[in-house]
Amino acid sequence: MATLKRRVNFLESEEGLEVACSLRRMMTDEAYNTTSTYSPNSVLYPDHLVSFVDKHLSYLIAHPAITSQEYLSNLRLMTRLR
Repeated sequence: MATLKRRVNFLESEEGLEVACSLRRMMTDEAYNTTSTYSPNSVLYPDHLVSFVDKHLSYLIAHPAITSQEYLSNLRLMTRLR
């Protein structure tokens, strides 16, 4: 049976801080679609909206095999407004 492997202390690592900073820069840039998305978890998100940064950081934490630089590159391509 497979076990869930997560990145331990990703948010405290240099890579994690760099990714979070890049995601925040994307959020402030009007060239990207970074709207908040719906979350049914009212305990963590009382307004039922999960921010762009939180959503993608939690994805990277949950999927340790993904290279963060490649993920950010693909995310920039997918969210760029044309």
